Amino acid sequence: MFNYVGDISELSHHIIRNFCMNKNYAVDATLGNGYDTVFLYSLFKKITAFDIQQEAIESFKSNYGNNDTVDLICDSHSNIDKYIKEKADCIMYNLGYWPGGNKDITTMAYSTLESLKKALILLNSGGIISIAMYVGHNEGEKEEAFIMDFVENLPKNIYGVMLHKYLNRSKISPRLIIIEKK
Repeated sequence: MFNYVGDISELSHHIIRNFCMNKNYAVDATLGNGYDTVFLYSLFKKITAFDIQQEAIESFKSNYGNNDTVDLICDSHSNIDKYIKEKADCIMYNLGYWPGGNKDITTMAYSTLESLKKALILLNSGGIISIAMYVGHNEGEKEEAFIMDFVENLPKNIYGVMLHKYLNRSKISPRLIIIEKK
């Protein structure tokens, strides 16, 4: 097992843990199994997590209980601005489908891009957005194209953007984008 070149979720956690300036409020834009939410809970004072599937929210409650620190929202992350009214220090995306759930229900390129545009506005200075992309399915390829085009054109005087991509693995291996706001 590799220490650095292992799991991109672990890499995103390492980056957030060590480089996110403040740890007051975080958003998990894609709850899924809740691993990122649990990670955020270990660092941040308050967390909001989104998922479009009520089953994912109920599964999280069943596994981790109800918690005043974590606000669970059953809605698309594209509606982030309807629920989030304060600045966030970290916003995490783990795109694709819910592992163990219906693989036909995935994050979608258009709604993810809409969410990212709103997330940049909500992000505090010194904050980080992490985007784990899985391109091994049709919508994942489309999401990657939309997101890459978007982040490559962010103003470099405000945002630093880095892509982590495996070079000696399958062409459909996961990718991690980190956006840091100045």
